[in-house]
Amino acid sequence: MDQIKIGKFIAEIRKQKNMTQRQLADALSISDKTVSKWECGKGLPEISLMMPLCEMLQITVNDLLSGERISDVAYKTKAEENMMNLMKENEENQQRMALSVICGVITIIAVCSLIIIASYIQMSTFNRIAIIVFAVATAVIGIGGAAILERKAGYFECPHCKELFIPTMSAYVKGYHTITKRRLTCPKCKKTSMCKHRIVR
Repeated sequence: MDQIKIGKFIAEIRKQKNMTQRQLADALSISDKTVSKWECGKGLPEISLMMPLCEMLQITVNDLLSGERISDVAYKTKAEENMMNLMKENEENQQRMALSVICGVITIIAVCSLIIIASYIQMSTFNRIAIIVFAVATAVIGIGGAAILERKAGYFECPHCKELFIPTMSAYVKGYHTITKRRLTCPKCKKTSMCKHRIVR
């Protein structure tokens, strides 16, 4: 979906309604920074906000996801196209998550194999050190690659305000985690908590 086009459309309709970002934000019980983020094309409204936003702007969800007003003739075609785009996005997120898991497993196997080789096979000290250094480099690159894929695979959901967001790489790396949750600060309500990782919207 074209986030920039959708953002410009939201801004255009809001201005036609003579509403400020603050007024729209207050009506939706969100911050004006969130509205600004949408209009700059840096994010999309979460599912729970789409209907209230469309009611405020007097547009359809199909209009919103298309980034333009859709005529009755083109409505069905656009609705199908938007549905396909959502399905494609979810499928891509699932693929990224699968690749992240595969990358992590391969890294663990490779690092363990290198450590076993360095520990049990007779060789010179230089070669042993070289293999250990290579094992560490493999671990860093493999885990880093898996982390990048996982961060982009879907969204994290704030348990307080239900905002869906993708954290910065810095926040992602610093946040301790369980298998399905990571401690992050929500960009909407600013609360820090264990946010659930969701693959699909």
